[in-house]
Amino acid sequence: MKVVEKIVKNTEQGEGERGRIIFSFEYFTPKPGHATVSGFMDTVSRMSSHGPSFCDITWRPRDPYPAVTLDLAGRMQAEVGVETMMHLTCIGMPLERVDHALDTARAKGVRNILALRGDLLPGQEGAPRGDGFSSALDLVKYIRSKHGDYFGITVAGYPEAHPSKIPKGSEVATDEGYESDLAYLKEKVDAGADMIITQLFFDADVFIKFIKDCRRVGIKCPVVPGILPITTYRNFKFMTETCKTKVPKAVRAKVEAAKGNDAALAAYGVELATEICRKILRETDVRALHFYTMNKEEPAVAVLTNLGLLGVAKNAVVVN
Repeated sequence: MKVVEKIVKNTEQGEGERGRIIFSFEYFTPKPGHATVSGFMDTVSRMSSHGPSFCDITWRPRDPYPAVTLDLAGRMQAEVGVETMMHLTCIGMPLERVDHALDTARAKGVRNILALRGDLLPGQEGAPRGDGFSSALDLVKYIRSKHGDYFGITVAGYPEAHPSKIPKGSEVATDEGYESDLAYLKEKVDAGADMIITQLFFDADVFIKFIKDCRRVGIKCPVVPGILPITTYRNFKFMTETCKTKVPKAVRAKVEAAKGNDAALAAYGVELATEICRKILRETDVRALHFYTMNKEEPAVAVLTNLGLLGVAKNAVVVN
C-alpha cells in the first residue's frame, strides 16, 4: 500500500476532530555482515510491534550498500510485514543502476520510494555518461514515466531551505534562497511526488512556518515533520553541521551543558523532541510524525510514550 494513502485515509477517518496521530521510523542501512544485519532486523521487528504506519531505510550509493538496502527493504516488507519506503539517490548513478534499484524494489513488493538527489561521492562529477540524473526532480519525473502510478513517491522538504541555499558563515538562507527552494519543492510535487518528509529541525516554529509557506505556494500534499531526538553530542554535531540546521540558543546551551554526560543528553533529547511534537500537533493539522531513529529504539519510543501514543493510550489523540 502507498504510504500517502495511509496518511490521507487517517486524516479523513481518524479519531477525534483532527484525526488520530500516526508515526513512522527511519533506519540507515547497516554495514554488511550477518551480525549487523541480524541486529538490524531485530530492531526493526521490535519497533514495528509498536504499530508504525511505515518504516523507511536509507540509500548508500557506494557498493556493497545498494544490494544490502534492496535486500533489507524486501525483508522489512515481506518478513516484518511493515509498509516499507526505500530511499533512492540518483546523482552519480548510471541509469541502469537506477533501473535495477526500482525494478528490484518493485519485485520485492516495495511500493514506496523517497526520491533524493544525494551527495556526490569523491571523484564523481554529476550524472555519469549523460544517462543518469542530476536532481531529485529528474528522478521523480523518471519514476512516474517508467512506472506510472505503481510507486508512492516521497520527496525531501527543507524547513530552513536546502543547505546549498544557506550562505557560508550564516545560519539561515536568504529570503530569495528560501523562496527558490520552496518553488523547487513545488516542482517536485507537480512532477508526481505524493508527499513530503522534512529534514530535521530543533524549533517547532520553523516547521509551522514552513508548512504554512508550502500551502501559500500551492503545495497541497501531506507534509510530515522529520523528528530527531538528540542522543549523543557527536551525532548532534555531525547532523547539525551537515544539514546546516539552526540550533536555538536555549537548545544549544542545554546540549553543551550535557556534553560528556550521554544519559543526561539523551534525556534532554527526548524532552525536546516531545515538546516539538506537542506544539506541532497542537498548532497545525499535521497528524503524522516521522522519527530519525539512528537505528536506536529507545529515544523514539520514549517520545511516543510521552505523547500517549504507546501502551494503553496508543490510539489517543494528542491535543495538549
